[in-house]
Amino acid sequence: MEERKIKDFTDLHAWKRGHELVLLVYRFTKAFPTEERYGLTSQLRRAVVSITSNIAEGFGRSSWNEKAQFYSIAAGSLTEVQNQLIVARDVGHLPSDDFDLAFSLSKEVHKVVNALLSSTRSR
Repeated sequence: MEERKIKDFTDLHAWKRGHELVLLVYRFTKAFPTEERYGLTSQLRRAVVSITSNIAEGFGRSSWNEKAQFYSIAAGSLTEVQNQLIVARDVGHLPSDDFDLAFSLSKEVHKVVNALLSSTRSR
């Protein structure tokens, strides 16, 4: 089997899965009430974009410690997204089926981000 080289941050599995979560969150938050535009909608979108942004920034750093720092921030942003998804569901903005889909994907992304972080720290 041919080994694929990672040439760009978009080649990272963690970034790809995180980007799927970004697109899903943007799709779901379009249906949030307009009064949440500067509240939960904005917070959730900012936090979910922070995941892939920090993966990208970490990829661009030269030292392993710097890379790990940004991947760790991405993991923290992911936990923030999970909390905000729970809030969105509990206040009635996110139907249970949509919540289940987004939360399940967020757990998958968390696993791959943590694997990336562990791999980076071991270098």
